[in-house]
Amino acid sequence: MPAKKNLFKSALSNGDMQYGCWGCFADPFAMEILGTAGFDWIVIDGEHAPNDIRSIMFQLQALEGSDSHPVVRVPIGEDWIIKQVLDAGAQTVLVPMVETAEQARHLVRAMRYPPEGIRGVGATAARASRFGEIKDYVQTANQEICLIVQVENRKGVENLDEILTVEGVDGVFIGPADLAADLGHPGNAAHEDVRAVIRKCLETIAESDKAAGILSPVDEVAAEYRDWGAQFLAVGLDVVMFAQAARAKVAKWKG
Repeated sequence: MPAKKNLFKSALSNGDMQYGCWGCFADPFAMEILGTAGFDWIVIDGEHAPNDIRSIMFQLQALEGSDSHPVVRVPIGEDWIIKQVLDAGAQTVLVPMVETAEQARHLVRAMRYPPEGIRGVGATAARASRFGEIKDYVQTANQEICLIVQVENRKGVENLDEILTVEGVDGVFIGPADLAADLGHPGNAAHEDVRAVIRKCLETIAESDKAAGILSPVDEVAAEYRDWGAQFLAVGLDVVMFAQAARAKVAKWKG
């Protein structure tokens, strides 16, 4: 029995539009609810949400029966955390703050079993192999692994063309907030200078063999990003949607 087919990876390869949402509650119950909404993909955020490896695993379990594909964002591009989330059952990993092609190449190797990579082989005890039930997991896992690198500062933008040549990178995600800050406009991704860089990046990625991704909870901005070439587009954040709905309800009855 081979590793489970990664339908999100296939969709990116086929050029299919994929709409997603950011998951920051760090809670399996909330993630299970989000998984019923119909998003193509949902981020389990290990960088800015209060997640650890166990809460990430619980949320992967919560999405098991959902059509929404889990994308785990690790806090940092270190071999050990990538190995842990893959063993926990993630097939798609998003790595923040990727600045060079050399870094991207190392991440490709961290995601894959030898001889193509350096991922430690402990599949029999891993949730990813259903604890040994998937007999051919080690032999077939590499082809179903999806790596998304996040470019979100000047250095990454300067090296984008070279990053796009790295075999094994499936998508490049632009981080508007960090990019805006690094360009001298913290908290203002809508600044024209930032928008110009984002547009250039998305168009460049879309012209390559990689998929372009980005996040905006503002519908008009998200639509603009899509027009600029974003193929996997996050259009909401769960905690923001919850906060907005709660505040609107209070305003209706107390305002």
